[in-house]
Amino acid sequence: MEKTKDLVEVKENKAWEESFNNEAWIAPLVDILETEDHFVLMAYMPGVSKDNAKVKMEDNYLTLMGRLDRYDELKEMKYIVKETEFGNYYRKFNLTDSIDDSKIEAEMKNGVLTVVLPKHERIKPKTIEIK
Repeated sequence: MEKTKDLVEVKENKAWEESFNNEAWIAPLVDILETEDHFVLMAYMPGVSKDNAKVKMEDNYLTLMGRLDRYDELKEMKYIVKETEFGNYYRKFNLTDSIDDSKIEAEMKNGVLTVVLPKHERIKPKTIEIK
């Protein structure tokens, strides 16, 4: 996957909320797409509802968090076979100033958090009319 300098993942082991500190968390898988006008980040968080997903933008850092709806129930179960990893989700990205953070939009649907990150007009390609 080609990485963009506009969205750089921040590696840290610090949880976003105090209530999240003593719980397991995993980094959700993400796909990042780029168009002429914006970036689209899709974070895969199975088992997370819209009400339990959060997107925070602060000081050029985009933070994603999702609380697994059945986390407490799932961690107490006795597994015979366990091939999946579960936990709450947390991932953080440093954004450049090429992103217009006043126009960021997010939607949660079927366990996929989609964040649209519009580019500032000043960095979009422009065709100059020749006179």
